[in-house]
Amino acid sequence: MIHHFFAYIARLRYIRRWGLMRSSMSENDAEHSLQVAMLAHGMALIGKNRYGRDCNPEHIVTLAVYHDASEVITGDMPTPVKYHSLELRGAYKDVEKMANDRLLAMLPEDLRGCFAPYLCEGHDYDHQIVKAADSLSAYLKCVEERRAGNHEFDAAGEAIRRQLDAITLPEVQDFIREFVPSFSLTLDELNQPGGNQA
Repeated sequence: MIHHFFAYIARLRYIRRWGLMRSSMSENDAEHSLQVAMLAHGMALIGKNRYGRDCNPEHIVTLAVYHDASEVITGDMPTPVKYHSLELRGAYKDVEKMANDRLLAMLPEDLRGCFAPYLCEGHDYDHQIVKAADSLSAYLKCVEERRAGNHEFDAAGEAIRRQLDAITLPEVQDFIREFVPSFSLTLDELNQPGGNQA
């Protein structure tokens, strides 16, 4: 029997993010998911090595890879619409669950249980890290756009930064403090001798 799961997941590259915003460079869900996976991995490693978190960073990476998988069915819902009201947010959660259930049904039955943990909503530590990485990825997009002279992202960047600053996980704050400033540098600045400073 032929299964369509991975053909659908491959279509993440066709889901354009920031649809209501004028971007200097477009971004799709596949690119975003890769960045979220890398950011989440770094945060999880800091959590495990500095703060003794009992976590599996590789599991968190996989969770991040699939965190927007439902959007191959639903499309990317603009944040102002998604969070407009509690009723709309609840309805969208229902649609996301339906989409994830549909994706799971595209897998062989013996693999559905393996993928189910990656296609469900959660509030445990692993999901908190992925959510923080998701927000940080959005913030970094705003930084990139502002560096390109695009003020369309100013308000979004400020709002997302406030959300990030409110996260109480120390590994998230360490990551932001130690790695995010580099995203504001040019390639020449990144390559300057002594650029990797403590």
